[in-house]
Amino acid sequence: MICNINNIKYTDKNSFFLIAGPCVIENDKMPFEIAEKINHICNSHKVPFIFKASYRKANRSKSDSFTGIGDLKGLKIIQEVGKSLKIPVLTDIHSTEEATIAARYVDVLQIPAFLCRQTELLVAAAKTGKTVNIKKGQFLSAESMKFAVEKVRQAGNKNIMLTERGSMFGYQDLIVDFRNIPIMQKNKVPVVLDVTHSLQQPNQSEGVTGGKPEMIECMAKAGIATGVDGIFIETHPSPALAKSDGANMLKLDKLEDLLIKLLKVRKAII
Repeated sequence: MICNINNIKYTDKNSFFLIAGPCVIENDKMPFEIAEKINHICNSHKVPFIFKASYRKANRSKSDSFTGIGDLKGLKIIQEVGKSLKIPVLTDIHSTEEATIAARYVDVLQIPAFLCRQTELLVAAAKTGKTVNIKKGQFLSAESMKFAVEKVRQAGNKNIMLTERGSMFGYQDLIVDFRNIPIMQKNKVPVVLDVTHSLQQPNQSEGVTGGKPEMIECMAKAGIATGVDGIFIETHPSPALAKSDGANMLKLDKLEDLLIKLLKVRKAII
């Protein structure tokens, strides 16, 4: 599997790459603290790292939920994180207009799961020339994701990733079918397991998404054992204080221990 991001080729089957960071930009200091910590850990263990943060959260249950500190301010912070640490950066987009704007600041444009069938959005992202990470819809089969891949390729972009993030199981839970990983890899693109979002418990009556962070290690190990190319983890120094998705985040000081365990799992299955 080859995906060129910022002139880095992620092709090493002996390892995996990590997409990690906070759910959303909360202020102008925290993203650098989180990214520096993750980058240090990843460099120590030779795990390629892509910093992830949303500059704006568009999919919120309640109208008064925190959505960001301003689009351009958030994008500039993400860009500066990438420049200062010399690492690729990723953010999600929600419209064709956002694709053009966000592409000026980041290396990877992420298509949210709920929007993965939106043809105009996929084509707009593809035409920026940036790597496009498409999250599999919670309502779609792994096989059907080939059509999303085709839309991006037909628009002239071959740098594509697919991300598994669970399927709806009733109204308030998600499950991961690990068969989806090798099935989506048949598209000859890197496949990522979004561990933390797969552990969400959406649609809670109080309007705040729940989660099962105690299952992060179990889920991540299963993904690595299945042969996933990348792991996606939202992390925060104090998840309980995070302004978005805190219920399913990994506490930052637990990340290194988790990566060490995942590297051992990968080594064992090679």
